[in-house]
Amino acid sequence: MKKSDFYYDLPQELIAQTPIEPRDASRMMVVNKTSGEIEHRHFYDLVDYLTEKDCLIINDTRVLPARIFGTKDTGATVEFLLLTQKENKVWECVAGPGRRAKPGAVFSFGNGLMTGEVLDVLEGGNRLVRFTCDGNFYEVLDRVGEMPLPHYITQKLEDKERYQTVYSRELGSAAAPTAGLHFTNELLKRIEQKGVSIGRVVLHVGLGTFRPVKEENIEDHLMHSEHYHLPPETARLINKTHANGGRVIAVGTTTCRTLESVATKFGRIEADDDWTSIFIYPGYRFKCIDALITNFHLPESTLIMLVCAFAGYENTMNAYKTAVEERYRFFSFGDSSFFC
Repeated sequence: MKKSDFYYDLPQELIAQTPIEPRDASRMMVVNKTSGEIEHRHFYDLVDYLTEKDCLIINDTRVLPARIFGTKDTGATVEFLLLTQKENKVWECVAGPGRRAKPGAVFSFGNGLMTGEVLDVLEGGNRLVRFTCDGNFYEVLDRVGEMPLPHYITQKLEDKERYQTVYSRELGSAAAPTAGLHFTNELLKRIEQKGVSIGRVVLHVGLGTFRPVKEENIEDHLMHSEHYHLPPETARLINKTHANGGRVIAVGTTTCRTLESVATKFGRIEADDDWTSIFIYPGYRFKCIDALITNFHLPESTLIMLVCAFAGYENTMNAYKTAVEERYRFFSFGDSSFFC
C-alpha cells in the first residue's frame, strides 16, 4: 500500500490544544469492525461495551519531563530532548541547534541544578550526553524539565500530570501513551466492579512515534525500536481470558504493539522483556488482541496504519472522515475512538 492511501484532510482547528475535564468526558467513537457501524458516545460509556469475561491491558509507563534547556558559558541556549538512557546519567538526546552541541561542550540546566557534557555525536545526529547533579537525577529532572508535548500542541501545559495517565508508574517514556489519558480512577473502579480484569504492561514510548513515514511504499519504512516488559501475571491473565472466551482489549497502540510483539516472537503470550520494532499495517494477522481503544492519529502515520490493519481500511478511513464531519477534537487531548 502507498502512504497516500492513509491521508485524510484534517482542519487545523480540530487539533485539541487543551485537555477536556474531566478526562472521561471526551467523546468516543465506537466502530464495529465487522459491520463498520459507528456510534457516538462518551468515554465514560466505555463500561457498557465490556463484559466480565474481558480484560483491559494498559501501558503504565510514565512520561519523563524530558525537554530541558541548557546554557553554555557563552550564553548560547540549546534544547535537549532525552530519548534513551544508555548508562547511569548518560542519555541519548536530540539537541537543537546541533551546531552548538559539539563533543566537549558543557551546558547548565536550571541555573546550575544540573550540568551536561556532550560526549559524542551519534549516527543520525543525536547526542550522547553525561549529566551531573546532586541527589536523585529524576527528582532534579522533574524540577528543570518540561513535558515533551507533540509538535502539534503549541500551548504550554500548566499541569505536568495532565500528560500522564492516572495509572502511570514506570518512568521512561518520551511521550504519553495517549489512549490512556481519558481514564479516571472512578471509571477504572466502575470497570473493575463490572468484573473486568485489568492487566499491565510497560512500553516506553519513543519519539519515533511521531516520526513521519517518508517512503511512498509503506513497506520500505523503517520502524523505531522501543523497550517493553510483559510481566508473568499479565501473561497469565491474557491466557486465562482467552481460555474463558473473553476478549483482550488493548488500551492504545503501544499496548497493542507489546502484545503482538510477544505473540509474534513466541507464537503465544508469555512473560517477556525485550525491544520491538514491529510495524503493523493492513495485511497483518493479529495474534492476541480482540479490541482496541485508541485516539485518532495523524494522516499517513504508522499509527493510523495499525488501526486500519485492525479495524479494516474502509471502516477506519470512513470513521476518520466522519470524525472530521462531526467536529471531533483530535490527538493527545482530543476525543477517543474505540474499535471493537
